[in-house]
Amino acid sequence: MGPLSGVRIIELAGIGPGPFCAMMLADMGADVIRVERSSAVRGGDPDVPPADVMLRGRRSIGVDMKSPEGIETVMRLVESADGLIEGFRPGVTERLGVGPDDCLARNPRLVYGRMTGWGQEGPYAQAAGHDINYIALAGALESMGRQGEAPVPPLNLVGDFGGGGMYLAFGMVCALLEARSSGEGQVVDAAMVDGAASLMTFFHGFRAMGIWNDERGTNLLDTGAHFYDVYECADGNFVSIGSIEPQFYAVLREKMELTDPAWDQQMSRSAWPELKTELTARFKEKTRDEWCEIMEHTDICFAPVLSMEEAPQHPHNIARGTFVERNGVTQPRPAPRFSRTDSEIQRPPAHAGQHTDELLADLGYSAQEIAALREAGSVA
Repeated sequence: MGPLSGVRIIELAGIGPGPFCAMMLADMGADVIRVERSSAVRGGDPDVPPADVMLRGRRSIGVDMKSPEGIETVMRLVESADGLIEGFRPGVTERLGVGPDDCLARNPRLVYGRMTGWGQEGPYAQAAGHDINYIALAGALESMGRQGEAPVPPLNLVGDFGGGGMYLAFGMVCALLEARSSGEGQVVDAAMVDGAASLMTFFHGFRAMGIWNDERGTNLLDTGAHFYDVYECADGNFVSIGSIEPQFYAVLREKMELTDPAWDQQMSRSAWPELKTELTARFKEKTRDEWCEIMEHTDICFAPVLSMEEAPQHPHNIARGTFVERNGVTQPRPAPRFSRTDSEIQRPPAHAGQHTDELLADLGYSAQEIAALREAGSVA
């Protein structure tokens, strides 16, 4: 199943963007093998998968990465792989003996994906950090928030997952395609600060054109405009409005009976604060469901603001099959979709080390060799 069927990826276990990249590749059909530290192996019932759905789709092997036998096991996996992804600080895999040079010496066609916050070099390269720090340095965080208020971190969507895991997945697929024609592997250096900066390209263009202010909360798409924002309803729920184009703004005015000539000043920035105050009061006159009755299925550019619990139950998401339930856990289905080689959840999340014996056998280890590795603590 999936367009990456037949591709094998080794994932050196980490947190955040690396596992998200691995999940994306597995959702697309790649055979992803997650290498866990042996110290992380705690056992577990295979019939009761972990709840961490971001670990879905791959098999897991427990390896002592500090033992020569454990490193050799990883190298045996590398020999049969198309790609490898890791998310350690720069230099860690080199010290372990599974760095790019080590792996490419064993498999010259290997695509070696590296996921870091700051990148492989630069003044910050060896510093610890998290999503909030990477998007701050990229110039993304400063722009997010309302006028006169502090910047608001957008969960860890922009750094970890958008600018990190998705860019690594994109880079891996690009390099895998190139390796098929050249016969040579290479290193993919994916840094969250780079990815977050790349996601801001559109706004750099707006700024260069003179239509974007550096003061957050005063622009077209950052809650500055009255016609592009979220509004609270009478029941405490919220709705979203994005009536940018004149024809969509006209429908908004019609449905909300905004007949005063003041509403003609759609693109007058000086009028936005007063018009927003008026809209805020108007939306509080009805519940979210009542606004849905009025605005859904029109060209206002409208949607109710749904919770994580509500979203899977919305009729549109049900019709699309946007969410699925596996092993009692509701989760987003793989995206995007394909007409012929559609993506699918390959398997439930695995307990750390759950497939150790299976994967060692696939590599050609005998039962006696597997037992010896277990006895030595090289695998778990």
